[in-house]
Amino acid sequence: MNARLCFLLLLAGPFLTSPALAAGQVDSQVANVGVSISYDSTLDLEAASQRAESDLWQRMRAGMKLGDLDSPLVDRQISWFLDHPAYLEAASKRARLFLYHITEQVEARGLPMELALLPVVESAYNPRALSHANASGIWQFMPATGRIFGLKQNGWYDGRQDVLTATDAALDYLAKLKTMFGDWQLALAAYNCGEGCVTRAIARNQTLGQPTDYRSLDLPAETRNYVPRLLAVRNLILEPERYGVRLADIPNRPYFEKVSLPYPIEARTAARMADVDMDELLELNPGFRRHVIHAESQDTLLLPVDKVDTFRAAFDAEESHKIRLRSYVASKGELLSRIADRFDVTVKWLQDHNPLSVKRGKLAQAQTLFLPPSAARPMARPVATTTRKVARPSVRKHTVRRGDTLFSLAKRYKVSIADIRELNGAIKVLHPGEKINIPLDS
Repeated sequence: MNARLCFLLLLAGPFLTSPALAAGQVDSQVANVGVSISYDSTLDLEAASQRAESDLWQRMRAGMKLGDLDSPLVDRQISWFLDHPAYLEAASKRARLFLYHITEQVEARGLPMELALLPVVESAYNPRALSHANASGIWQFMPATGRIFGLKQNGWYDGRQDVLTATDAALDYLAKLKTMFGDWQLALAAYNCGEGCVTRAIARNQTLGQPTDYRSLDLPAETRNYVPRLLAVRNLILEPERYGVRLADIPNRPYFEKVSLPYPIEARTAARMADVDMDELLELNPGFRRHVIHAESQDTLLLPVDKVDTFRAAFDAEESHKIRLRSYVASKGELLSRIADRFDVTVKWLQDHNPLSVKRGKLAQAQTLFLPPSAARPMARPVATTTRKVARPSVRKHTVRRGDTLFSLAKRYKVSIADIRELNGAIKVLHPGEKINIPLDS
């Protein structure tokens, strides 16, 4: 596959797949209570502020160690990037969230800084990138290889898409390959096409009495372009002015901070308490497969550094029963729609917050479901009194129509917006067709 076609495929959707990861050709595995908010041990703001470089790209340039490759393929890859400037611009913008962390990890291990640019080649720094072969994340791990390197994958969470855990796994694997082959170019080739692929190519050349360096090996076309592609990115980052490349400004300081949670909460609730958009929260935490943060997914939440104090103050001030998600043990064969009606939620809410196995609208197996804090118990049925009068329910249901807002509903039913939000898990956005609780006017 020539370089131009390879990159066009990359832009079109499926990202580069490393057959080494696809085949699982790895022979060894590298493997709280209360709210705790602290920087990762490597993310020291004071130390970062003392660095001479204020720009992260400048800091990275100082750590680039890979030798050049005398090959026209490098120039060909540079030409491709110059013909498609939007690709590198988009990749550098996505990288702004995580590149400081990755730079810290590469630097702490004493590895070549070019490795921090490998996700540009693998995924354009898209944490949710998914290849046609099911490789996922910025480092494009296949499911089997991800598990070998300790990346948990379940219905709640995918460690391959968690940039922090996947970065540790990728750097472990790359360091292992460097030890195995003794050469970074060969190690990178093995990351792309597999350890066995490179080992066999070396053995063939040894049998023929030929050199066994990267350029001399008979490797798959994609792998022959892989190292030149990375070196092309390196050269563009080293001299952006020379090539007329525009890079997103990335400060040389942490973008996020870790927060540990003592119990499960809804992602939307976390976004509200941190005063960030839901999209921004999910962008920082791409490993979450559902809108729930809990131990079965990953109890560590990443938040922008300047929003952590806001979140902590809101979390400490909130009563736990108002934000802690409830659970319900559902039986095999239960109708999902009936569960939704019983607990006064929508089917979509259940789907967004639970990894469901459903067949013909029924649960295919027994499982524990998360429910909103307000759905701790089923809605009470009216109870007949001795005078045969029916007890008046405290809430009514309203099916959201297009154009409905919290303000318009509060005005219509003569209640406060705060009362509506309290009965509906601190809801902010209404969706047509959704059923919500409205307090009865007293």
